[in-house]
Amino acid sequence: MPNKKLSRERRGYIGLMRTLMAVCASLTCALVLFLIVYVLIKGVPNITWELLSTSPSYLTQRIGILPDILNTVYIVIATLLVVLPLGVGAAIYLTEYAKNQKIVAVIEYAAETLSGIPSIIYGLVGMLFFCQFLGMQTSLLAGALTLVIMNLPTIMRTTQESLKTVPQSFREGAFGLGAGKWRVIRTVVLPGCVDGIITGCILSVGRIIGESAALLFTAGFAHALNGFFKGLTSAGATLTVALYVYAKEQGEFDVAFAIAAILMGLTLLINLAAYLTQRYFRRKKAL
Repeated sequence: MPNKKLSRERRGYIGLMRTLMAVCASLTCALVLFLIVYVLIKGVPNITWELLSTSPSYLTQRIGILPDILNTVYIVIATLLVVLPLGVGAAIYLTEYAKNQKIVAVIEYAAETLSGIPSIIYGLVGMLFFCQFLGMQTSLLAGALTLVIMNLPTIMRTTQESLKTVPQSFREGAFGLGAGKWRVIRTVVLPGCVDGIITGCILSVGRIIGESAALLFTAGFAHALNGFFKGLTSAGATLTVALYVYAKEQGEFDVAFAIAAILMGLTLLINLAAYLTQRYFRRKKAL
């Protein structure tokens, strides 16, 4: 009898936990779907070709987000050009070359701490250091360098974990064939973990596109249409900053929801690209 009673209690407990987990999962999915559907319903009808292909004109009361789209592209390119070599190079050094594990542990702890700092603090430091101390003024380049500091821990830690997934036997086999250290890394290690590196880069692009707090201090609010090199040295609003300006400063909620729908679509595409890339390389490894 005690065993049967205990068994019934245990079954009841397991059933209760399953029910609670199902409710939590359902609430999470419902919140995500509600947010996506609400933003798309409010924003998609306001997306027009004129909005996407023109720049704002205060004389004709015309609103366009083409400069904001280009500024977003510029800042993504500039950030990746700096953060990828730094992050991947640092990860390779810490995983493959560094011998002092205490120093490695300190650097990893510092990287994890940096990834948890609020973005508004990065914006304040970027404004004081890049804009004022280095004399860059408010510009996309200052914003990109600030985003480099923000995304460096993500790229570095993601690459480190990917490098650790490569079996040690692969390295030893390459060394046994007479290959040097760098040749082993370049031809054996990196191809074996390229899926994790690319996935981390794609997710970093999503964070760059969605960042606004740091760019409010460093990149500015301008809606000017410039080329790549001139744009980097000039102030400019990205899509997230433009969303804030149109919603908070100008009260143009239709335009704000249109930008929100565009950002939502970009986020979904970036996550889908990360998933498909990881799946492709996993299948390639399996073959």
